[in-house]
Amino acid sequence: MIDPDGYRPNVGIVLMHPDGRLFWARRVHRDGWQFPQGGMNSDETPLEAMYRELREETGLLPEHVEVLGATPGWLRYRLPQRAIRRHDRLVCIGQKQVWFLLRLTGQESDLRLDLTDKPEFDNWRWVDFWYPIEHVVMFKRGVYARALNHLAPVARQIAGAQAVPAPGPECRCQDPRAPARGRPRARWRGPGGAEPGQGSR
Repeated sequence: MIDPDGYRPNVGIVLMHPDGRLFWARRVHRDGWQFPQGGMNSDETPLEAMYRELREETGLLPEHVEVLGATPGWLRYRLPQRAIRRHDRLVCIGQKQVWFLLRLTGQESDLRLDLTDKPEFDNWRWVDFWYPIEHVVMFKRGVYARALNHLAPVARQIAGAQAVPAPGPECRCQDPRAPARGRPRARWRGPGGAEPGQGSR
């Protein structure tokens, strides 16, 4: 499903640990990390598509999460020229997305990356709230900045100002070419989600 302007409707998922860290996943057979996201079917609302993608990509069910908020309207990003399939009948030039902020209310053991025949991710970890803006692929940085800036006040009410501090200049920018500053901390997780030498928390 592609709109007349060439954008595919899509949903993005910001899954937050109660302590304010965010679910960050590595794509299968690639070195890229990102939030869960996926295209909408023509008969789905954004909320329905979000729950379907959540199940397919993370193994979580509606009872494992609480929906805290969503971005209003569509946030758009364009694909790099090399990724546009010019010979397709309907040419997709980018994605238009609704982003949802979810709080994990289930257990980390509920997270499963292998429920489908073609998993999207092969590893995951929890990262600090603003970390993804600097570490997602360059052409998505603008839309990540806009989504997280919109969702941050709601996340801050849940996790507190220390976990979700005010963004720096690099997080407020909407220009994906803007330089990144600083190195927010990431907490590594193994395939089952546990930190080395620790069980789930």
